[in-house]
Amino acid sequence: MNNNHSGIFTRRKFLVSGTLLMSGFLFDWNVGLANSGINSVDKRALVFHHFPNTLHAFIWRNWHLVPIERLAKVVKAVKDDVLAIGKGMGLSVPNPVSADQQQRSYLTIIRCNWHLLPREQLLELLDWTDEKLTFTLQEDDFFYIKLGSLKPFCQPVLYSELKGQPDDSKWIKKILNEEFPDGIPLVKEPLFHFVDELSAPPEPKDTFTNRAVAGFSPRFGYSYFALFGDPLLDPSIDPFPDGFLSRMVASGMDSTWIHIVLSKITPFPWDPFLSNHWEQRLKNLKKLVVRAKKQGIGIFLYLNEPRTLPLSFFEHHPELKGVIVGDQATLCTSHPAVQKYLADSLAIITGAIPNLAGFFSITASENPTNCWSHGKGAGCPRCSKHSPAAVIAGLNTTYQNGIEKGIRNFEQHSGGKLSGKMPQLIVWDWGWRDEWADGIISALPSKVALMSVSEWDLPIERGGVKSKIGEYSISAIGPGPRAQRHWELARRRGLKTIAKIQAGNTWEIAAVPYIPALGNVAHHAANLRKAQVNGLMLGWTLGGYPSPNLEVVAVIGNNPTLSPLQAMEQVAKRRYGIAGAAVVQAWQQYSIAFSEFPFGSGLYTAPLQAGPSNLLWEAPTRYSATMVGIPYDDVTAWTGAYPVNIFISQLIKIADGFDQGLVQLKEKIKGLTLSEKESIALKRECNVAETVAIHCRSAANQANFITLRDRLSSEKERNVRQLTIKGLEALLRNEIVLAKRMYILQISDSRLGFEASNHYFYTPDDLIEKVLNCCDLLERWLPEIS
Repeated sequence: MNNNHSGIFTRRKFLVSGTLLMSGFLFDWNVGLANSGINSVDKRALVFHHFPNTLHAFIWRNWHLVPIERLAKVVKAVKDDVLAIGKGMGLSVPNPVSADQQQRSYLTIIRCNWHLLPREQLLELLDWTDEKLTFTLQEDDFFYIKLGSLKPFCQPVLYSELKGQPDDSKWIKKILNEEFPDGIPLVKEPLFHFVDELSAPPEPKDTFTNRAVAGFSPRFGYSYFALFGDPLLDPSIDPFPDGFLSRMVASGMDSTWIHIVLSKITPFPWDPFLSNHWEQRLKNLKKLVVRAKKQGIGIFLYLNEPRTLPLSFFEHHPELKGVIVGDQATLCTSHPAVQKYLADSLAIITGAIPNLAGFFSITASENPTNCWSHGKGAGCPRCSKHSPAAVIAGLNTTYQNGIEKGIRNFEQHSGGKLSGKMPQLIVWDWGWRDEWADGIISALPSKVALMSVSEWDLPIERGGVKSKIGEYSISAIGPGPRAQRHWELARRRGLKTIAKIQAGNTWEIAAVPYIPALGNVAHHAANLRKAQVNGLMLGWTLGGYPSPNLEVVAVIGNNPTLSPLQAMEQVAKRRYGIAGAAVVQAWQQYSIAFSEFPFGSGLYTAPLQAGPSNLLWEAPTRYSATMVGIPYDDVTAWTGAYPVNIFISQLIKIADGFDQGLVQLKEKIKGLTLSEKESIALKRECNVAETVAIHCRSAANQANFITLRDRLSSEKERNVRQLTIKGLEALLRNEIVLAKRMYILQISDSRLGFEASNHYFYTPDDLIEKVLNCCDLLERWLPEIS
């Protein structure tokens, strides 16, 4: 791709690399297979040797996720049959799976059954229509991409095929008895317990000081547990309970954002079917905006419009067609009818909801939207006559015109002036090529604000490897040269400036509610205060937990003289009382360690989200690692530009640094008299730090294991082979230790392993499965190769 950020690995470059299409890929289940690097034989699902068969794997993985009755229905069995198999593997009778948990964990269910069930049985397991699954895979933050853009071939899983066969599950029970001689510890905090916890209002003192002082504004981030997809149609699962809105304010946020598809919230003039129930969605949005505002939270809407449409649509409306993308095409935003549709749509929204905080737009995203969004506008008969800058600036002007038109309509209808601020349009430069930026910024409407990823383009050197930061980094402290240059261009125009950061966590590790490297976060916030940016986007779908990270950013923004250290001390004292000083020292230690993160293409592919739950394989799977989805054993993708030994050593530096900081913290707080609330908060703070250490150490172990495994396949020297086998054995045993420890942490802290747009990366059952996986390799595979 011709992009002068080619040396920087970004989310977009991952998604659009090769021939992968970001729109329309789900109309054919197998799109992408031909160019995926996996031939027709290798499209078959993986075999999990630590289970007797696929049926046992299916029952194990879904035991605590799906009601037993439905498991039985899927495999054409009765409930007692399924219970007997589970009991034979050593599983205890599960508690009933609530409807709320099922609705919140569908992505986890899909992922853990991706290599087990054919599509038909997957639909039955979810109790979904085919249309709902297709919509979810496409609209839930590109979940199909996160699964590798292919569905492995799976045979139907049927109970009848086991009849008359010997029960081979005794080995599983034996391993569980050996590894857990006192029994598998029972879950103390069930999955999604944190939803109830965070939905309760905070105590009055649970807030940062000087909240009324105007600091960075807006400070907006995502809900920690909002569902992606189509949240406004079915409000039965509330992404913003009043208590959570209060907690957002208490942690320093003043607004949040939600994802919309414009044709789902306003009428689509050329095909009303696409807009079924738009009035209900708009009504629900209005209720949410009013309710959130009462709690002190504004609502921003994410504009990534207009969406592409199938080529069949343009057979009826050829005049609207822009550039072709696979089996779809863009709605050309240079066409007056498309401009009118966009402006009228935003006018409908702001006219109905004038107290909306605003919108933020991405005009060069993974989704092809306008004809120049992917740099291919020369293929459009209209946009080819205009520069990319003119088209993108024009699109944002259309947005702004629609916003203003809606407010005028509201004022005319109400007979008075709008009380309060007009909804703000924030124009995000994400994906703009450098040669476009000057032209776009110079032509933007005067009332918009410009947002840039703060850390983008920062030069770094980790383990002797030089590179640049793209985005999603707490390990690097911004702002970088790209953002500073764009902000300066905006200021010359009189535009407000917004920094997009990841204050809570990043894809460096998203399986924790926040990365406790607060020294880095605080210094970044102080630098942005000095740079005089007006507001902050605090994170994408990840990072919305009401964490000390968010609070320290707000504290720094609201006090022009407070140092990063003073801000951390203030936040730590409020949260942890007299233990606060020791916590600050740990945060500083974590920050030093986390600055060693081997940032690069492995940001999205390395097993930093799956941690010790990622399975190990005796032979190459030949599956490519997916974006924050399934790492497989694709160590080349994990390491990127880093030699594998450097990648491993950098992760070990992080793990050691966090472990050392944690040991020192626990030593320093011995004997301190803390309140019950402070003790609980401190324990959960330690859980987060230990999880970071475990995930980094496990990722290093896995990279080391695969390297040794592959080396062994060509090694002939007996002594070297024996040393290599001993190394593999040590790594397998260490992975067992890490998986068991992570199990203990997760069953006592339901936040761990969760992220809003992926749900749970793993469950406690997955961690015990990893123990089985490692024991199988130790008992079956290593003796074979010795």
